[in-house]
Amino acid sequence: MKRFSLSLLFVLLLLSTTLVSAQSKKKSGGSNSGYSTGIGLRGGGWSSGLTIKHFMSGKNGVAIEGLLTTEYKARGGRLTLLGEKHLAIPDIKGLQFYYGAGFHAGAYQGRYYFSDTRYYYKGRKGDVYLVSSNRNGYYYDETTYIAIGADLIAGLEYKLPDLPFVIGVDYKPFFEVFHGYTGFYNDAAVSLRFTF
Repeated sequence: MKRFSLSLLFVLLLLSTTLVSAQSKKKSGGSNSGYSTGIGLRGGGWSSGLTIKHFMSGKNGVAIEGLLTTEYKARGGRLTLLGEKHLAIPDIKGLQFYYGAGFHAGAYQGRYYFSDTRYYYKGRKGDVYLVSSNRNGYYYDETTYIAIGADLIAGLEYKLPDLPFVIGVDYKPFFEVFHGYTGFYNDAAVSLRFTF
């Protein structure tokens, strides 16, 4: 999955430089997405859930996207808000490149989030999850913690002709602060949205 994410990032960066140079040669900036609002599902390597994208008024190609996702490994959820700039790809109607940034907030259960520092002890009633502590030995961590962070996004989306659907692929790295710990994560996903 890590190789796929790095390859996707490289392709998106290469495409973005091509698009920026093509857009700078055009006299009229902006793009027309072919829809105003899209609601659908996003399935990724790190998280999956709902996606809602709405274009701001005018034809400047600026959209706001909201993601409500659950985490595979951390057993929690996250709300992400992103601002995105869309650029039409010349000669391919309905295909757009987009990039942007935003922030998120989420909540996770401690024993699942810190899976690399957990120790498992087989007790009489099943698995017991213990957390390593330098001062107190081991302790249980069933607490739900709040996490906040910043996100970047780059992707491609294609508005299907004569159908009210958009298919997209994106790469969304994010930085997160969680209960005093920080981390940088890679997330790539595929989205399908119903448009209106």
